[in-house]
Amino acid sequence: MAFNLDLSEEQTDLRDWVHGFAADVVRPAGHEWDEREETPWPIIKEAAKIGLYGFESLAELWADPTGLSLPLVNEELFWGDPGIAMSILGTTLGVAGIFSAGTMDQLAEWVPQCYGDADDPQVAAFCVSEPDAGSDVAAMRTRARYDEAKDEWVISGQKAWITNGGIANIHVVVASVDPGLGARGQAAFIVPPNTAGLESARKIKKLGLRASHTADVFLDEVRVPGGCLLGGKEKLDERLARAKEGGRAKGQAAMATFEVSRPTVGSQALGIARAAYEYALDYAKQRTAFGRPIIENQSIAFALADMRTDIDCARLLIWRAAWMGRNERAFTAAEGSMSKLKAGEVAVAATEKAVQILGGAGYSREHPVERWYRDSKIYTIFEGTSEIQRLVISRAISGMQIR
Repeated sequence: MAFNLDLSEEQTDLRDWVHGFAADVVRPAGHEWDEREETPWPIIKEAAKIGLYGFESLAELWADPTGLSLPLVNEELFWGDPGIAMSILGTTLGVAGIFSAGTMDQLAEWVPQCYGDADDPQVAAFCVSEPDAGSDVAAMRTRARYDEAKDEWVISGQKAWITNGGIANIHVVVASVDPGLGARGQAAFIVPPNTAGLESARKIKKLGLRASHTADVFLDEVRVPGGCLLGGKEKLDERLARAKEGGRAKGQAAMATFEVSRPTVGSQALGIARAAYEYALDYAKQRTAFGRPIIENQSIAFALADMRTDIDCARLLIWRAAWMGRNERAFTAAEGSMSKLKAGEVAVAATEKAVQILGGAGYSREHPVERWYRDSKIYTIFEGTSEIQRLVISRAISGMQIR
């Protein structure tokens, strides 16, 4: 088969369909829900009714052998509005946690409950970060101990900055079962709906992505059935024994999920960057100063040229990483981290340039670029800061434990 970068007809139709929803439903509501700082349940429900939000739609996206469908959907929705899009797609991270560690039976049981149904949509949360353990996952203090008499796991600890934390139907919680092994002694657990001991005090006020719910999650002697250990106890015991003997680890719960999700997160940042670029381009063509459109000034034209070049560069890195992940190609040079690093920094740079091109208008809330500027910054911070991505990449390319 000849090499080409053309999207298939199915992919093009999918992209255009999601773009229409983003343009007609998501973007017009962006300012309102940013101001309200509330989860946009009506829009989530609308996405569920048209088949854009749900287990079946995710399965169809994942079935694409090129791996591009999920990034395409993310780019278009985040082009519409990042806060609302995160409310719609934030569940995907919890699902990725189940997918990366769970058995087929666990996938069948829990993933549909992450979404609910069109009449009563639900969301899911992936709980890893802690007040003193963000990028340093090995410092995790949340503990899980096994109560053999009852075949239950008992989880205690605090999780921080959790998307959908406290409002989720399903919480996927990563905890340490053997602290002496650091990150290799961790496992992921399902906390089913209405489980006693899981609480969330408040929604965190944020710089951006204000429509997306973020909160701390507290677990006080939370008891879950033995079957809620993702992957099962036999597999966990084998992994812990191998780690104690100094054997090679096949991966650990949190980082396995992040490896799956990084190109997807990069595509979210890409959507924000593209939205800012297109808005700034249109503005520069229409805004006149000194008797001519401002795009005729090289300083403006060159800024837009750089924005477009960087956006296309980021998209190619994302598509490569998404294809590699879907086709189980090893990230020998941390290609997943490359895609997230580049896209996150492009989003911040592009939105900043958009504000600068609009000038005073860009600094006001009358134009969406100021909101996109605020929304973009998190992409150099969460799911691994830019510095952590560079650390991962440098270790991959050098084969050395860079610190």
